[in-house]
Amino acid sequence: MSAADPLQYHSTRGGVPAVPISQAIAAGLAPDGGLYVPERLPTLDPAAFDPHGSLADTATTLLMPFFAGDALLDELPAICAEAFTFDAPLRALPSHPATLMLELFHGPTSAFKDFGARFLAACLRRLPRADARPLTILVATSGDTGAAVAAAFHRQPNVNVVILYPDGLVSPRQAHQLGCFGDNVRALRVAGRFDDCQRMVKAALNDASLQAQRPLSSANSISLGRLLPQMSYHAHAALGWWHAHGTPLNFIVPTGNLGNALACLWVRELGLPIGEVRLACNANATLPDYFAGADYTPREAIATLANAMDVGAPSNFERLRWTFPDEAQLRQTLRAEGVDDGTISATALHHAREHGELVCPHTATAMHLLDQLRADGDAAPWAVVATAHPAKFETVLEPLLGHGLAVPPALASMLERPASAETLAADDAALKEWLRIHTDARAAGPS
Repeated sequence: MSAADPLQYHSTRGGVPAVPISQAIAAGLAPDGGLYVPERLPTLDPAAFDPHGSLADTATTLLMPFFAGDALLDELPAICAEAFTFDAPLRALPSHPATLMLELFHGPTSAFKDFGARFLAACLRRLPRADARPLTILVATSGDTGAAVAAAFHRQPNVNVVILYPDGLVSPRQAHQLGCFGDNVRALRVAGRFDDCQRMVKAALNDASLQAQRPLSSANSISLGRLLPQMSYHAHAALGWWHAHGTPLNFIVPTGNLGNALACLWVRELGLPIGEVRLACNANATLPDYFAGADYTPREAIATLANAMDVGAPSNFERLRWTFPDEAQLRQTLRAEGVDDGTISATALHHAREHGELVCPHTATAMHLLDQLRADGDAAPWAVVATAHPAKFETVLEPLLGHGLAVPPALASMLERPASAETLAADDAALKEWLRIHTDARAAGPS
């Protein structure tokens, strides 16, 4: 695909004209309420990637077809270099010769969301805007997304960030991160669940009168600017394994809203050497029930130890159905398994005691699926996707392990700052009213 053959993006609901990727990234959500997807997924040759290249190099090669013909194409190498400044190491675990962990928690907020948030921020910094008014980035978070977006956009001129999170349903350290930035970042404690926060954000983005008063965009995984870069570390890990061993790498991905898992699947659909992909869920059973044969039935989320996965209505299921429009094929392509809180705790404790591996509750769901595979005699190469640093979940892990957890320096620095958040009802109108009242929010930089 050449620069003269641009890739267009349309809504999963088909109700609006196709747009270039810059416009899709700027908008976040399509005007008809759907999610932007490319008109087709390009095909890539594994040999096109530099086997000795960095993660940023892999990301540039991987994403270039998605930006073909777009104003951001020439900037893509610089965007990737700016976003991917920390590693995503694929580390062999001692428990089995073909067991690996893809560590995605080495960024500024100690969670995988840092990759996509920084890429999105780098894109938006380079996009011209006809509207001189500040752009407000809305983000619903079940734990880690909000802090990553806040860190990526903190003190960026002419941009505000408004974070919605379910009050009492994120870890204390996650909550502190969400409220510790100040300046152009505001945190709202919603008296509800993550699905309420997500619904409220979508309702605001789809309100034309509100958009006319205060320009809005999204930084959730509904945004292509978040989703596409999340393909990069899956591709980099798979290509590294393929160059070393000549075989595809299988992945177990902890998932709630399906963004990270979908990114992994898209890498495979592009033609890169990823084998089987399995979804590790918590006790929220929407996806496990569907892949077991039930109708897709969104439901109210329930609170679990793996709080960032507490999603009952995963937004990216629309993109998953677009990718695999035949339901039988979709169910053959994926398997999803739920892991309850007792098993999460038992798995984290077992791997800490037996193998010296500390994992966050979300990563523990994937470790449990891997333990089951090994117990059944599966000797294939599997990578567990480790989504967050265990120190973010001290109230879960420290009582379980009986000792404190070392805190990475970036997280420790955030925990030293004061933090605050405003309360908000779990109501679409409440957020819209808050946004209308706060149209003069702090967007010019440090106060």
